[in-house]
Amino acid sequence: MSALLKNSAFDPSAIVDAVRSVLPETRPLPLHEPEFIGREWEYVKDCIDTGWVSSVGSYVDRFEALCAEATGTRFGIACVNGTAALHIALVAAGVQRDDEVLVQALTFVASANAVHHAGAVPHFVDSEHETLGLDPDALDAYLGEIAESRDGATYNRRTGRRISAVVPMHVFGHPVRMDRLVEVAERWHLDLVEDAAESLGSTRNGRLMGSCGKLAAVSFNGNKTITTGGGGAVVTDDEALAKRLKHLTTTAKLPHRWAFDHDEVGYNYRLPNLNAALGCAQFEMLPQFLAEKRVLAERYRTALAHLPDAQFFGQPEGCESNYWLNVVMVPDRAAREALLEALNADGIQARPCWTPMHELSFNSDCPQASLTVTEELVDRIVNLPSSPKLGRGI
Repeated sequence: MSALLKNSAFDPSAIVDAVRSVLPETRPLPLHEPEFIGREWEYVKDCIDTGWVSSVGSYVDRFEALCAEATGTRFGIACVNGTAALHIALVAAGVQRDDEVLVQALTFVASANAVHHAGAVPHFVDSEHETLGLDPDALDAYLGEIAESRDGATYNRRTGRRISAVVPMHVFGHPVRMDRLVEVAERWHLDLVEDAAESLGSTRNGRLMGSCGKLAAVSFNGNKTITTGGGGAVVTDDEALAKRLKHLTTTAKLPHRWAFDHDEVGYNYRLPNLNAALGCAQFEMLPQFLAEKRVLAERYRTALAHLPDAQFFGQPEGCESNYWLNVVMVPDRAAREALLEALNADGIQARPCWTPMHELSFNSDCPQASLTVTEELVDRIVNLPSSPKLGRGI
């Protein structure tokens, strides 16, 4: 028994028993593992048989179209990973060196890293209890305190820097209040770039996440709902932006049958055809995986409903979340650590939320709003195993 548990009235055993009742007996049980039960072998073998294994091929084109369809947008641009996708989306949106970009502190490090990669400065803002994501009302009030509009742009009165964009991230697949955030972004002249890395298939009021901002970035890492092994995409409705993104991600090479001419500094962010082939097969399984993840979430909710020290985090009102990772909320950090220890000791992989961005050493000089909700949520969140096949009882 840990020192934390000895010093707390919290007993994790009832929660562990409830979680066990939902899951198969197989141990160890990963947090979220990929599953290849469709046409993956067929499509990847086709790449190998035909020799189209690199960054050009029919599967890349098909994968980009599927990305657009799955996010309710017109255009998809495949990238080597989700961080690269978010970086290039910020560049294409017009984020300049030394701009500030508003990012929620409760997010994976890629959200902040992409801002750094663009030469800009992350400016950390708070989340809300309802969604775990960026709080539009708190943001609006905060900008009213520290910002001013001049000549169609917004500036931080404290630092003098332009605030050019806002990056909401849909935490664990639960949609941010995007309608309200769009209003705030328009009022403050901010480009809205969605970090939809975790929210493929999630909707708010019937609208797919990834379709609400100027651009959005999606991830297909090995632990996402569907995977290309490592990969990402930018999606947008703007045809001109889509063409620019394709140009930038393919080393800014000018079209020619043999010459290698480039008209600006570009990025080699291309997704290989092999990975795209895997992704095309995975997209065919997406409806099944989403349905299975929602079944699993409902089983967790039911199993945990009677426990006073456990609150299953369900989808926000008006949303259909993909439940990328399921969340149980416990009373405090001591309870969180006790539950993590008990679950992992039983072979059930569980994890806490990420270290908040403002607590990372390389972000120590970045501006920040009051982050009281973020700090409370981080102390209470425990992620539970969430692989789609668990919804089938496998």
